[in-house]
Amino acid sequence: MRAVAVISLRRFSELLIPFFFCAVTVRAQESASPGRGDFGVPLQPFLAGQSANDSARGEPIRVAYYAPRPQPTPVPRAESVEEDNDDTEIANEAPIIRSNRPIVEGSRAVLRSGIACAPSEAPDNIKNAIWAVNSLRRKPYVWGGGHGSFNAYGYDCSGAVSFALHYAGLLDAPLPSSDLRHYGRRGCGRWITVYSRDGHTFAIIAGLRLDTTDMRDGDAVGPRWYAEGRDTRGFVARHPAGW
Repeated sequence: MRAVAVISLRRFSELLIPFFFCAVTVRAQESASPGRGDFGVPLQPFLAGQSANDSARGEPIRVAYYAPRPQPTPVPRAESVEEDNDDTEIANEAPIIRSNRPIVEGSRAVLRSGIACAPSEAPDNIKNAIWAVNSLRRKPYVWGGGHGSFNAYGYDCSGAVSFALHYAGLLDAPLPSSDLRHYGRRGCGRWITVYSRDGHTFAIIAGLRLDTTDMRDGDAVGPRWYAEGRDTRGFVARHPAGW
């Protein structure tokens, strides 16, 4: 009986020894590979305070991105610009001017960039005449212009002077130069003086000359204001009564 127990214990020991040997081998392999987890995946060491950027520095990550197409630069559009002076056409029926009405203090008109500023001391009809003529400053010279109608494409000398007298309320119908030689009364007026001779007429209104002739080059350019006078020899001076 004792001999049987000894034999059984020896066989059990022979079976147990290989088991322990396998276990020791596995443990040794695990100790030799401390960087692997339960499924054989290499584990990364972790240190407190280590940022994500300091972790394994492998190949840089390449990220695809969308590059927007360059948009065409918009072409600036010209904006419409309003002129300082309104050349609205003047109605024939009444000497009321709808354009800008520049005015200066005193008794003499002042010329600024081709536009006459009426003096504050002038009567209203004289101011209206000055403002009315401002609307003609781009009109061309046209022989006979301003005689068929006070509103015309262009004006000659007597047509321009007749226009000014009309919008001062001092003339009902246009007159040629020959008739303006007998207009009103002889001599210079307080606000308006008309100088006439055969073939040409101009006027001085509140100190400014209304003329179709540019004395600097002698050309007939159309109705314009001038601050300088001109030689009046050979002209007859006339003025509307009371003005």
